[in-house]
Amino acid sequence: MNRTVAATAAAAILLPAGLAAVVLAGPAGAQPTGASPAGDAASTAMLAAMQRDLGLTEKAARERIAGDDAAARIELALRKKLGPAFAGAWLGADSKLVVAVSESSRTAEVTAAGATAKVVANSGSKLDLIKEKLDAAAAKAPAGKVPGWYVDVKTNSVVVQAHGATTAAKAFIKASGVDAAAVRVETTAELPRLFYDVRGGDAYYIGGGRCSVGFSVNGGFVTAGHCGDPGNATTGFNRVAQGTFQGSSFPGNDYAWVAVNSNWVPQPWVNNYSGGNVTVAGSTVAAIGAAICRSGSTTGWRCGTVQAYNQTVNYAEGSVSGLTRTNACAEPGDSGGSWLSGQQAQGVTSGGSGNCTSGGTTYFQPVNEILTAYGRTLVTSGGGGTTPPTTPPTGCSGYEFSVNGSLASGGSAYQPDNSYYYSSASGTHRACLDGPTGTDFDLYLQKWNGSAWSVVAQGATSAADETASYTGTSGYYRWRVHAYNGSGSYALGYTNP
Repeated sequence: MNRTVAATAAAAILLPAGLAAVVLAGPAGAQPTGASPAGDAASTAMLAAMQRDLGLTEKAARERIAGDDAAARIELALRKKLGPAFAGAWLGADSKLVVAVSESSRTAEVTAAGATAKVVANSGSKLDLIKEKLDAAAAKAPAGKVPGWYVDVKTNSVVVQAHGATTAAKAFIKASGVDAAAVRVETTAELPRLFYDVRGGDAYYIGGGRCSVGFSVNGGFVTAGHCGDPGNATTGFNRVAQGTFQGSSFPGNDYAWVAVNSNWVPQPWVNNYSGGNVTVAGSTVAAIGAAICRSGSTTGWRCGTVQAYNQTVNYAEGSVSGLTRTNACAEPGDSGGSWLSGQQAQGVTSGGSGNCTSGGTTYFQPVNEILTAYGRTLVTSGGGGTTPPTTPPTGCSGYEFSVNGSLASGGSAYQPDNSYYYSSASGTHRACLDGPTGTDFDLYLQKWNGSAWSVVAQGATSAADETASYTGTSGYYRWRVHAYNGSGSYALGYTNP
């Protein structure tokens, strides 16, 4: 990053909450109707995951979903009809529903409903009661030796799992006072542990201080450099062991990255402190004057506008250059937290002046510089990541709108800004895509038909550059850029009626 042309400002670094702060004081258009575009994308994602994880073709995956839905409806109806005689249900090897009954006189009802009946000795209510008694005695089951227990409807029994020797599991069954004849002990290699999400804006702790997560990256998260040094251990928002600082640069820069342990899963989310998350879609840099919001563990979700790039800030602890200036407020403990423009990651909180009572100025370290410095990949809503964008191509000119982005091979992006636009008049939509040299990038124009997005125009040759044009009526539209083969930065220019 060019750091030579920069202003100098007196400001305070936002120290981790719990440590002394130098200056800052404070306590630690209308929507389309019908089925949503997100729902359509989720269905596509589910089919892809089923093909990957279950070894199915797309056709087989669709048939499986339909068959499973039909079986669930039959099971629900029989559960109500059979009452106490119902003892569980499952899909057999032929994918046909099998229903267990504890009364042989009820098998005809199962067959009539299109399922296969199996007569068993124990009723479902009996097995559930055994499970409840085991639950009540859970304190007598050592977690490292008895990982769990459950009703196994296929074998018409309750299974108690044993890790290693079965002695502890058998003792647990005896101590619970259940009918041991209906209980089986199975050895297992499983040793369950809790998983926690890494989410931007959430608190994490370093010794006696607190900072905020910036963004999830492959292997962990990025944050502010002044929050910790390489080798420092972190605990999460819940004070559970989380990770270790792998790299940190401050002053001069103000960035770091933390590698997390196997209990923590980096997610493409930022805490909006209103009970939900904002999903991160990429890291396209916002323009000066753009609206921008930040998330931090002290003051939550705060917004302002971008005022300047590449500012040098002269903290008492040393100067930091290359920061972005904003008029959003922040306070100690917000350090390292996320900055977003729409769904695009912008940076992590460094420091500032003022507070969130009287207002203030806050600076952030741009995220793309951090990704480049540590070779990290941003975790995004596409399920993979985005690498820091290189200088984008500039071959599209003469269009009303222009956007830049970066894609990994096989990835897609929707423009504008991972969303759509509304055209109130009939006319021609046209666009130009300038992709990276030597790749195959494709361009599609999609229109909302009331229930799904449909392709109305496309440029899908084997080249990196594409054009597309469509003359249509008013409605909701979006451009899809797809990296069919190859990765890199692209430029998109488009004009609407």
